[in-house]
Amino acid sequence: MSRGSGKGLSLKDKLDGNELDLSLCDLNEVPVRELAALPKATVLDLSCNNLISLPSDFCSLMHLVKLDLSKNRLQQLPLDFGRLVNLQHLDLLNNRLVTLPVSFAQLKNLKWLDLKDNPLDPVLAKVAGDCLDEKQCKQAAVKVLQHMKAIQSEQDQQRQRKLQAEREMEKKREAEQRAKEALERELRKREKAEEKERRRREYDAQKAAKQEMEKKTKKETVHTRKPVSSSRAPQPPRHKPSWSRSVLRVLLFVLFCILCTLAACKLTELQHQPLCVSMNTLYEDMVAALQNHKTLQNMLQHNSHQ
Repeated sequence: MSRGSGKGLSLKDKLDGNELDLSLCDLNEVPVRELAALPKATVLDLSCNNLISLPSDFCSLMHLVKLDLSKNRLQQLPLDFGRLVNLQHLDLLNNRLVTLPVSFAQLKNLKWLDLKDNPLDPVLAKVAGDCLDEKQCKQAAVKVLQHMKAIQSEQDQQRQRKLQAEREMEKKREAEQRAKEALERELRKREKAEEKERRRREYDAQKAAKQEMEKKTKKETVHTRKPVSSSRAPQPPRHKPSWSRSVLRVLLFVLFCILCTLAACKLTELQHQPLCVSMNTLYEDMVAALQNHKTLQNMLQHNSHQ
């Protein structure tokens, strides 16, 4: 691999036992695929190159035990750098690192660490201290791991608190939703009961009106069939026609007929007829009889007064 990209170099030619020296190769990228093909290369030296970042698949090189990345231009490490769980020795001298990824706390086998000459966060720089000898570099590894574990624990706690808050918020929303649904059910139940009560009142009113109408109709029917009750003002009794009046009417009718016949017999040419002679004679006899009949006269006078 070429000097810039790593292509053109024969990694096997540079492999010495378990050590692979790629320092001073003017590398801009790490040949991860070629390195993955050499699992025996547990010691990797990438110092003194032009590396600005490491690819994410670099963390798949889990066979690495010792890694030298000093004197590059690294600004950050991959977020899953902690996957290199077998790493024991890590040299990051003279780069541009400010912080370390939280997954750094997973490097449980790390025994040696050098972070000198990096623009580290003040807190991290104080924790790391100097790496001027073997002892300080080992202490740096222990202290930085503890610091990163504390950060990881705090982030985990924050994440747990956030999840707990989200769960509580979700429970609160569910409780509010249940309360809302219960209130809606109660409102629907109340509206249904009110509607039922309204229909019942309408039914009772219609039934009462129907009964009142039937009662009124029945009362009117009874009034039309029964005689006027005694509570009403008494009416003057009607006079029943007497038998004398009926007899009088018959007599008057007969008299009228006789008078008509007599008139015809006296005023017309029929007066000389035998019938008219008989009628005139009968008339004269009747007039005489009436004049002598006092009972009939009293009856006539009584009827005339009425």
